[in-house]
Amino acid sequence: MENSSSNFIKTIIQNDLESGKHKKIVTRFPPEPNGYLHIGHAKSIVINFGLADEFGGETNLRFDDTNPLKEDQEYVDAIKNDVEWLGFEWENLRFASDYFEEMYARAVLLIKKGKAYVDDLTADEIREYRGTLKEPGKESPYRNRSVEENLDLFDRMRKGEFQNGQKVLRAKIDMSSPNINLRDPVIYRVSHATHHNTGDTWCIYPMYAFAHPIEDAIEGVTHSLCTTEFEDQRPLYNWVVEECEMESQPQQIEFGRLGLTNTVMSKRKLKQLVDEGYVDGWDDPRMPTISGLRRKGYTPESIVEFVKAAGVSKGSGVTDTAMLEHFIREDLKVKAPRTMGIVDPLKVVITNYPEGQVEMLDAEINPENPEMGSRQIPFSREIYIEREDFMEDPPKKYFRLFPGNEVRLKHAYFIKCEDFIKDENGNVVELHCTYDVETKSGSGFTGRKVKGTLHWVEATQAVPAEFRIYEPLISDEDMEKEEDSEGKTFLDYVNKDSLIVKQGYIEANMKDAKPQDKFQFFRHGYFNVDPKHTSEEKIVFNEIVSLKSSFKL
Repeated sequence: MENSSSNFIKTIIQNDLESGKHKKIVTRFPPEPNGYLHIGHAKSIVINFGLADEFGGETNLRFDDTNPLKEDQEYVDAIKNDVEWLGFEWENLRFASDYFEEMYARAVLLIKKGKAYVDDLTADEIREYRGTLKEPGKESPYRNRSVEENLDLFDRMRKGEFQNGQKVLRAKIDMSSPNINLRDPVIYRVSHATHHNTGDTWCIYPMYAFAHPIEDAIEGVTHSLCTTEFEDQRPLYNWVVEECEMESQPQQIEFGRLGLTNTVMSKRKLKQLVDEGYVDGWDDPRMPTISGLRRKGYTPESIVEFVKAAGVSKGSGVTDTAMLEHFIREDLKVKAPRTMGIVDPLKVVITNYPEGQVEMLDAEINPENPEMGSRQIPFSREIYIEREDFMEDPPKKYFRLFPGNEVRLKHAYFIKCEDFIKDENGNVVELHCTYDVETKSGSGFTGRKVKGTLHWVEATQAVPAEFRIYEPLISDEDMEKEEDSEGKTFLDYVNKDSLIVKQGYIEANMKDAKPQDKFQFFRHGYFNVDPKHTSEEKIVFNEIVSLKSSFKL
């Protein structure tokens, strides 16, 4: 998929090809299978696959599965599904665990070169010895073990002789380096855990910072594209490639992360929302996950175009969600059929319309796309309108129904409110109106004009439906920080009103709507048939986005 706009990564790749540094571009998308992908990952997907496609290269989908305590096959399957749904094809499917044997051999090589040692310090002690940004670290008392002792201990680590946390393998680099990542980082730890891919074969696992450059080098990756949070780790990345004597020399290049207002992107935080029941799973339409956006009704085209428009730069920032919403509106305005749905129904009886009569009216399916044709909708004596479209005592410039006022029914007739009925609590439960047969839509009637146009659904054939209306999940615009100035976490800003459920009606011809079908409901917005809760008994619609926005590109 072409990513035609210019950016600094594209310039680097062009220069590398023109200079002959590389004959073929190889990138990779390397998620850890410890959660579902989110919109930030979509940026990485578009960049890695898009640039490789543009330059005739290839992209591997590689799972960095080096932490069996947090990873699961469910996440592997979900990630594959998301990448395919976005419209991308990987050249090879790889796992970090495919290379565990070679990683072990490269670690042994480091030991033999005097570049790695087995350490007995605890995790807390290692952290204490590491020092700070202002103070250098101090060497572990086990740093100068002999090569023979380190080889023996590392072999025994692999054989399972030590408990979790009892020993680690550390790279021997520089405890006084200004870059804390180079202060003898841990490259292997003991973890007696079953791995989703290798089972119980291993009880030691490489750390990501050690495994990742080796994976890239093995696969011949030319440009290892990652977010700027890994910029400080680039010297360690290069050290591993060089000291492990890898034949291939991949180049790490960092770009800015993509954030969205009123949500969180950390997989840890998203998992917390799922585990603690704040949302209906990873695919909840309020989540910024790709599966959540898909269930809400976003199209792959809208997400890809949004990512491209957001651009590629070194800087990270929080993008207004309104920008993402702009692209789904643009995509659906020519694709989604128009229809009418009543979210909060109020019954209307048209007293002068013949009892028992039902007539079929013509309505266009999508005025933006005439080729979609027209549909037939029933009209009779009884209809439903929105409760908010009637007021007993309206303010000035209220142009909908009130006693004595006349409005147009979309695709139908003018009706005039003559009377209304209230229940014992004083709530209006039914309107009595009259219609003017001369005012039928499409008849060319010009005798008088009305200012209000209402949508409606014929009552006797109306199909019951559930409408799920969404507001931002997080009430604060930016909650990527761990705590705010008041010590509150993102959970303190979860919007308790982020989901509002309404029971209403849709047009009769919508009874066969299928999961993931998308529609524009007149005056409401774009909606998607929910794939999780829709059944033969009930159609559930997720609001994708409202009709209008003030956002401008």
